[in-house]
Amino acid sequence: MNKNKVSLTTQNRLIIFGLLLSTFLIISIAIFAIYNIQNKLNEGYQSFGKVISKALAVECVELSEQMPLKEAFNAAKSHADTILKSHPDIVYIQFRDEQDNITYFEQNKQNDKRVKSNIIVTSQIAKQKGNINTYYGSVTVAFSGKIIEQISSTTRSSLLFVFLAAWVIFAFVVLINTYLITRELRILQEGVRRISTGEFGYTIEGKEVSQEVEELFNAFNEMSHKLHIYEEQNIEQLTLERNKLEAILMSIANGVVVCDNTDNVVLVNDHAQFLLEIEENQLLNTKIQNYLDSAGSHCFADKIEEFKDTPLSDIENKPISFNIVVDNRTIKSIISPMFTRNKDYVGYIIVLIDMTKEAEMDMMRSNFISNVSHELRTPVTVLRSYIDTLYTMGNEFDYETQKEFIGTINQEIIRLNNMVNDILDFSRLESGYKLHKDQNNIIQLVESCVNQLGVLIKEHNLTVSMHKEGDIPTLMFNYDSISRAFTNLMSNAIKYSPDNTKIEVSIKRADDLVEISVKDEGCGIPPECQKKVFDRFYRVENNTHTIKGTGLGLYLVKSTIEKHDGEVFLISEEGEGSTFGFRLPVNVESNV
Repeated sequence: MNKNKVSLTTQNRLIIFGLLLSTFLIISIAIFAIYNIQNKLNEGYQSFGKVISKALAVECVELSEQMPLKEAFNAAKSHADTILKSHPDIVYIQFRDEQDNITYFEQNKQNDKRVKSNIIVTSQIAKQKGNINTYYGSVTVAFSGKIIEQISSTTRSSLLFVFLAAWVIFAFVVLINTYLITRELRILQEGVRRISTGEFGYTIEGKEVSQEVEELFNAFNEMSHKLHIYEEQNIEQLTLERNKLEAILMSIANGVVVCDNTDNVVLVNDHAQFLLEIEENQLLNTKIQNYLDSAGSHCFADKIEEFKDTPLSDIENKPISFNIVVDNRTIKSIISPMFTRNKDYVGYIIVLIDMTKEAEMDMMRSNFISNVSHELRTPVTVLRSYIDTLYTMGNEFDYETQKEFIGTINQEIIRLNNMVNDILDFSRLESGYKLHKDQNNIIQLVESCVNQLGVLIKEHNLTVSMHKEGDIPTLMFNYDSISRAFTNLMSNAIKYSPDNTKIEVSIKRADDLVEISVKDEGCGIPPECQKKVFDRFYRVENNTHTIKGTGLGLYLVKSTIEKHDGEVFLISEEGEGSTFGFRLPVNVESNV
C-alpha cells in the first residue's frame, strides 16, 4: 500500500457529509424562496394590470352616462394614450365594442415592436341597473413583464448571494473549527511520538485551546513528567543489569552469539570471536547467515532456515545442534530461541563449544582401542601358537629348540605384561590416584633399571654409558612409578636405536633439581611432532619409524613426573637421535 495515499477518517467523512448536506439545504431554500417571490411578483403584476384595465372600464362607463357612448370611448382612449405613454412596461392597450370588434389599439412607442406581451389583462365595460347588466365592450392591457424580470433577477441574485455568503461563512467556520481540532490532535500526536521514541519529559503547550483539550494536554504532560522521573530512577539500574548480562556473556568459557528476530547479530562475546576468527565490528549488525567458515561455506545458513521452519515449542525442548569447522577446529553449535517474560519471541542465541580436543580424544580413543587390540592380539597369537606347538609336538624338539620356544614365549609375556601395566597406569593416573612417596636413591634406581634391561641391550648389541655430575642427594618419590617412567625412556631408546650404537644415561644436579636423561642415536623426531609426543595415544609414524605401541608410554612418563612436581623435556633432531629426560625437585612433600 502507498504510504502517501490519503485515507478518509470518520471525522473527515462527517465534515464532508455536513458540508454537502448544508449545501443541499441552502440551495433548496434558495430555490424555494425565488420560486415563491416569482409567483408573488406575477400575482402582483396581474393585480396591477387588473387595476389599470378596470379603471379604464369604469371610466368608460362613467363617461357614457355623461355623454354619448362614442364620445365617452374617445375620452377613454385619450386617457388610455396618457397611461400608455406614462408606463414603458405596457406593450399595448386595446378597446373592443359589444360585438367584440377592435375599436382602439395603440402600441407603446417606447418599446420595440418585437417586445412580446407576457402578461395580458382584460376587463369588461359593463353597467348594471337593478338586475339588468348592460355590456358595452372590453378593455385589454398587455404588459411585457420587464419589471418583473428585473425584480426577479435582482431578487434571485440577492438571494443567491446571501445564501452563497452564508454557505461560505458556514464552510469557513467548519473548516476553521476542523483545523483547530486537528491542530490540537497533531500537537498531541507529536507528543505521543516523542514519548514513544524515549523522549520522556517532553511537554506540549496548551495555548488558546478548548478547556477539554487543555485538560487532556495537562494529563499528557503529567504522564510525561512521571515517565521522566521513572526513567531517571531506573536507567542506572537497567544499565547496570545490561552491563551485568554483557559481562556474564563476555566472560563465559563458551562462545555466544546473540541475534534478534531479523537475524542481525546484536552481541558476540570474546570467545565466540576467537572461535569464529572474526572481529566484533565485522560481525555486529550483520546477518549471521552471511558468515563463511574456513571452507568458504555459509555454515549457519541451512541450520538457521531449519530453526525458522521448526515450531518454537519443539526447539524449546530440543535445541538444534550441529558442528562447524573453522581452521581445523571443530565447533559444536547450539541454536536456542529467546523469549521475554511474557513468552514473546525476540530472537535466538547460538552457543559455540570448542570440541576440537574432544574430537581428537575420540579419534585417539578409537586409535588406542585399535592399537591395543592389535598389540594384544599379536602376543596372544604368538603365545597360543608356540604353546600349542610345544604341547602337541614338544617331544619331537630337542632341548635347544624347546629353549628357543620358551624364550620367545617369555618375551611375549613380558611384552604383554608391559602393555597391561601401561593401561593400568593410565587408568590410575586418569582417576586421580595418589602416589605414596619415600626417600630413595635415584642413582640406584637408574642402575637397577638399566640392569633389568640388560637382555634387550645385549640383543641389539648396544652400549650403555652412565654419567653423574654433582652431588646427587636422595629424593622423595614413589619408587615404582619413577622406575616405570625411567624404564619407558630406556625401552624407547633401545627400540629406536640402531644396532651397534650407544645409549647415554646422564644424572646431574642443577640447583634444586635433579635431571635424568637418556640419549640415543636413533632416527630423531621431526620438529612438528616434538610438542605432541607426550600427548596420550600419540605416536610418530613414518617410513623409518614403524614400531608398534599403544602411544601411552611417554604420556605416562609426563603424568608421573608432573605428579612429583617435576617436568619432562625432549631434545631431538631428525637423523641425529633424541634425548628424553625429566627433572625432579630436591625437596618435595611425602604425598601427592
